[in-house]
Amino acid sequence: MRLVIITDAWRPQVNGVVRTLERVAGELVARGDTVEIIGPDRFANFPMPGYADIRLALRPRARLRALMDAARPQAVHIATEGPLGLAARALCRERGWQFTTSFHTRFAEYVTARTGIPPRFTWALLRRFHNAGAGVFAATPSLRDELSGRGFERILPWTRGVDLGLFSDQGERDTFAELPRPIFLYAGRVAVEKNITAFLGLDLPGSKVVVGDGPQRAALQSSYPRAHFAGWRHGAALADAYRAADVFVFPSRTDTFGLVLLEAMACGTPVAAYPVMGPRDVVGPAGVLDEDLGRAALAALDVPRATARAQAERFSWTSCATTFRDQLVPVEGPIAG
Repeated sequence: MRLVIITDAWRPQVNGVVRTLERVAGELVARGDTVEIIGPDRFANFPMPGYADIRLALRPRARLRALMDAARPQAVHIATEGPLGLAARALCRERGWQFTTSFHTRFAEYVTARTGIPPRFTWALLRRFHNAGAGVFAATPSLRDELSGRGFERILPWTRGVDLGLFSDQGERDTFAELPRPIFLYAGRVAVEKNITAFLGLDLPGSKVVVGDGPQRAALQSSYPRAHFAGWRHGAALADAYRAADVFVFPSRTDTFGLVLLEAMACGTPVAAYPVMGPRDVVGPAGVLDEDLGRAALAALDVPRATARAQAERFSWTSCATTFRDQLVPVEGPIAG
């Protein structure tokens, strides 16, 4: 199969969407498929206002048309709703091609957090975008229920995976040996929509560590000088950070899944989070969910690390890729043969 994936979220961004697409594409290529990922790096682009690490394609329609013609796709998946996603949607509709989409990000809440625009306006745009396709992939039962209630159509299940070899509970736990224990860790983008202040403002013993970076880092470092900001860590260094923590604290109320939850649990680190979409679907016995995040963090100290690892072992990239491929649709367009 010749598959084209169009995404506004791509390298050098570091987030769950990018990691998911990378791993799924790798799995499919290993099975003999041809996968081409078209991201903003292949276009003239500009930084997203307020978040320079996110690049947006500038007037991508003509070049995207040429890239799609050259790829001769048998299936098209549009992963995001940004400039590239909108251009790909328009091109597919113009040609009568079928395509699938995926719902990764609760943009309505993100837009509201940054601009104050009521979420109903953004939800209407998102519904219009996704309902034009042959199906929209959604990662959790909670998300699928919400999308159905908001009028989204043809909702398809698609879970996530974790590299259980890289993210392991076996190994040293001395990455933050100089810090007082217990160590409470957050990992991910440091931005307002992640609600990190809810974590940093908790009255907890030991140390708070933030792994990651983003537009809110300088302000948070100034406001919470006792917290340790470690910057981005990748690969084995990220696994070491997860494993060194006593509890992984996930303060977001807007993530649709939270890939970092699986990574932390795979390293044997129990989770503390709010009882919201994402944690409610993923964490199970591997952590504590509570509207009182501080209470959850303290209770999670008693969750056995083996229990966290066992929960993560229920997820695999192989299964994730299989589910994805099985639900793609042929474009049935004039250049798909």
